[in-house]
Amino acid sequence: MADRPRFGPAGIPRSFRKLRAAVLDVPKLLRQEGLDAFEYQAVRWGGKPQIKREVAEKLGAEAKKNNVWLSVHASYFINFCGEEGVIEASKERLIACVTAAHWMNAHIVVFHPGFYGKNSPKEAFTKCLDALKDVVKHIKTLGIRNVKIGPETMGRKSQFGSLEEILKLCDQLEQIQPVIDWAHLHARSGGLFKTVNDFREVVEEIENMLGSDAVKNMHCHFTKVEFTDKGEKCHHTLDNAEYGPEFSMLAKIIAEFKLRPVIISESPVLDVDAIKMRNILQNEIK
Repeated sequence: MADRPRFGPAGIPRSFRKLRAAVLDVPKLLRQEGLDAFEYQAVRWGGKPQIKREVAEKLGAEAKKNNVWLSVHASYFINFCGEEGVIEASKERLIACVTAAHWMNAHIVVFHPGFYGKNSPKEAFTKCLDALKDVVKHIKTLGIRNVKIGPETMGRKSQFGSLEEILKLCDQLEQIQPVIDWAHLHARSGGLFKTVNDFREVVEEIENMLGSDAVKNMHCHFTKVEFTDKGEKCHHTLDNAEYGPEFSMLAKIIAEFKLRPVIISESPVLDVDAIKMRNILQNEIK
């Protein structure tokens, strides 16, 4: 669990790429910006780790040296609500990402659970739960106990991943932690977060379902989001006043409940908005 609220980008910021920075340079560059979290993107991986163990271990060492909290975002090609062959391939992809996260000493692997497809929500839940039971069992046989798997709340109505579904999954499985994507919740519901109390209600729902530790140590994604009646359309920067949600409202809740979340920026300007969110929270706490 994080020792304090931490902020960082989902992937290597564009400004770092202009410096021709390699992934091993990222922890040091983030520390120089006053950021202390990094979500490594394994979003196009297949059924085997696509990073050498030596490189992964070096990234972990650099993160520890620079006090940067590591997480991994798993393959986008995971669907635990699909046909049997799709589910089996999805298990392999998630296990590959958990294996690499273990090498890095990352804390959590974030993943998108899947699509309802032809399933009812109840059928999709059962499929997802059964698949994740197998994943948890397998990673334990590999001796991996330091990495949690993190099903993410999803932003489109066609996707499995309402807040209720994610919390219910986490209530029934070991070595699992919910990933709260505030933009996704906002888009899925057609604009949920209009007041500070709207954020408070979500935090209280998590606490009621999973306990105080789960809510104090949330792993989160945040950005502003544009949506349609089907849900999420695209991300926007914090400066874009046309779209929500507003991080300042969430900051009030973090301060009120004395939370220690890891907040990953998925904004088009990854590190810039991570810094802005950090500053907003620091001012709120003061």
